[in-house]
Amino acid sequence: MKIVLDVNVLLSALIKDSTTRGVLIKADFEFYFPEASLHKIRKYEEYILEKSGLSKEEYEKILHNLFKKIKLVSNEDIKMRWQEAKKIMEHIDEEDVIFIATALSLPNSIVWSHDKDFQKQEKIITLTTEQIIRLGEK
Repeated sequence: MKIVLDVNVLLSALIKDSTTRGVLIKADFEFYFPEASLHKIRKYEEYILEKSGLSKEEYEKILHNLFKKIKLVSNEDIKMRWQEAKKIMEHIDEEDVIFIATALSLPNSIVWSHDKDFQKQEKIITLTTEQIIRLGEK
């Protein structure tokens, strides 16, 4: 199964050695993240370091290990589905257009997020961490 990560899922995995991080590292899913959203991870680096108590080196190692399991989706692939995604999400939350566009660019994909705005659209299935775990148990 192809799962597009919302930025908050990735931030959660970086901040705490949690269920989220465990699922990302151990689950037998294909994880994807929009290349264009990497700037948000960089933007929150200091916040992540502060909240997690990690050193810069530890943070870099965790980030590197996570991205061994997460494939980046190119801006070109996302751009091809941008207008369709914009029609779906612009009236809900424009910041989420990129994740819907990413999911649309990957056949049979879902979004992993706790952002309730994704539940307001009906085109792409969105699951929470608990639902992802249950899906992995099947």
